[in-house]
Amino acid sequence: MTTFRAAVLQMRSGTEPAANIAAFSALVEEAVAAGADYVQSPEMTGMVQRDRASLMANLRPEADDPLLLEAARLAGRHQIYVHLGSTAVPLDEGRVANRAVLFGPDGARIATYDKIHMFDVDLDNGESWRESRTYRPGGRAAVADLVFDDGAARLGFAVCYDMRFPHLFREEALAGATVLTAPAAFTRQTGEAHWHVLLRARAIENGAWMIAAAQGGVHADGRETYGHSLIVDPWGQIVAEVDGDEPGVAIATIDTAAAATARAKIPNLQNARAFVVDAGDGAAGEPIRVTGAWAAE
Repeated sequence: MTTFRAAVLQMRSGTEPAANIAAFSALVEEAVAAGADYVQSPEMTGMVQRDRASLMANLRPEADDPLLLEAARLAGRHQIYVHLGSTAVPLDEGRVANRAVLFGPDGARIATYDKIHMFDVDLDNGESWRESRTYRPGGRAAVADLVFDDGAARLGFAVCYDMRFPHLFREEALAGATVLTAPAAFTRQTGEAHWHVLLRARAIENGAWMIAAAQGGVHADGRETYGHSLIVDPWGQIVAEVDGDEPGVAIATIDTAAAATARAKIPNLQNARAFVVDAGDGAAGEPIRVTGAWAAE
């Protein structure tokens, strides 16, 4: 089993990438001073910009992206893991990836993950979002190992709206992840209703740590995000939180033994069974696929 110190960086990214990079760097330094071995920033660390033309005009290829270069520099300088919760990366045909990137203690890139589920919703009071108009959804889940002197912890990736799709986290847990992540820019409206309960549920049902850095407050482009960056233990207890929506840092010790303990008490990852959905017409449907180290009778 392994332990490490994890920090969530709560930001209020705006429309100017240089200012966002400066804010990110300052929070990383604060987290390192508090003893962090792993730091996670929120979704859209590099820029929160609802105007598509302005967003596209400010994007840079990955090799030249100043945020990615700064994250790599900070990881190598402090010999820590730096997990950019996500940033916008240009693709072909005018589309964009909402991409998470993990850098290792030597500053090298370890893993990337493109947000799979697009936030296409119509909320109360006229709040409406169509993320798929700009962003191309990913199609690949990802896990990566964080290696420390006393062992390794396997990390599973997700971004924001992904947290409403529990099968993504289940598959990552079955792939060995004991630490799950969901950096976000949750709207205030949905955050007040669902943020804490969703993150605690994902931790509980997978017997895994959940780390979720968040954007918070009123942003320059007019949107409002909920904040409340969280670290949740495998039993569903909140062990660290940036209370409210102001920028800040929260830190906690992650012990992978806690995941093993929770999974031993409630071994639902192993107890899952295949089943069919009875539509009431007497017809037998195809078995629902359930993965795991078990065999259906």
